[in-house]
Amino acid sequence: MARAEEHGDRFGRESQHEEQVVRPGTLLVSATDLTEPSFRRTVVYIVEHNDAGSLGVVINRPSDTPVGDVLPRWGELAAAPGSLYLGGPVKRDAALCLATVKVGTPIDRSAGLRRVDGRVALLDLDSDPDVIAPMVEGIRVFAGYAGWTFGQLESELERGDWIVLSALPSDPIAGRADLWAQVLRRQPLPLSMLATHPIELERN
Repeated sequence: MARAEEHGDRFGRESQHEEQVVRPGTLLVSATDLTEPSFRRTVVYIVEHNDAGSLGVVINRPSDTPVGDVLPRWGELAAAPGSLYLGGPVKRDAALCLATVKVGTPIDRSAGLRRVDGRVALLDLDSDPDVIAPMVEGIRVFAGYAGWTFGQLESELERGDWIVLSALPSDPIAGRADLWAQVLRRQPLPLSMLATHPIELERN
């Protein structure tokens, strides 16, 4: 059963489904039987979760477009592979940027950065890259995002569409070939066994 509680910052509430707690900074890992093309074998990083709904970005779908081609000022700071990522099916013509900052960086006092969780922050792309560069390990730019209206994500969790897991600060900028499997593999048994679930090529 879902519950709502104050999270302690302006992002809002936490929702708990049995032992699954959704809050800014958690991961939604698609279940093996979630075959909807937009979200099959995806890892979503939750950016906002409050009484209006939830917003996140898919962090394991790189496009073939280099960030430097669309945002020349930010190309050098984009983490490998340096591509624009497909953050979700909503507003593909809009860009959202996450940054993993270096240890000790005062996010809350840094212009252009807004903390999401821990060392992960939203980056204002109108900021000066020369000012941001010394503070970050890397950035990831997403075209579009994934969004849920109030109660929608809770329904999907009740249905078993998503596995809610803790994120590492490096996850938003990770360039691993199969982040979905990597995230599952680092979980305790029996959850880690899901990482061996085969990719069904016919569903490409």
